[in-house]
Amino acid sequence: SSGINAEYGEFQTFQHYLIQINLRMNCPDTFEHFLLHGDEKKITVVPDTKVPNAASFTLNKEDHTLGNLIREQLLHEPHVVFAGYKVPHPLVAEVVIRVQTDGEISPQNAFSSALTDLISEVCLLEERYKAALRDKRDLNN
Repeated sequence: SSGINAEYGEFQTFQHYLIQINLRMNCPDTFEHFLLHGDEKKITVVPDTKVPNAASFTLNKEDHTLGNLIREQLLHEPHVVFAGYKVPHPLVAEVVIRVQTDGEISPQNAFSSALTDLISEVCLLEERYKAALRDKRDLNN
């Protein structure tokens, strides 16, 4: 058995080895999930023609992490009536966020405001983390 592990690395059998090789061949390169190519846009906006004051924002090269963060932040906006997101296909790095407002502001303004607030929260988190890290270092010295 030690010969198998030495020959196939971390895989237990030749069958496991072949399965992993096949999965890796069908899988896109990891950088394909976050690098934009040529004329690709990061965000596209499509106004909803059936629902008033609604739009869909497609975020290219993103996943559930950012989709859920933005959706949650949008729900804190006072004029947002609905905010939801979906990942259309698990192998495509794309998130679609749908926003509907009460008409006082546009979905684009609500989205922009939510992103600005989210950036502020992340900056505050970073400051607090660095302060806590400094305090911990000071206690150890």
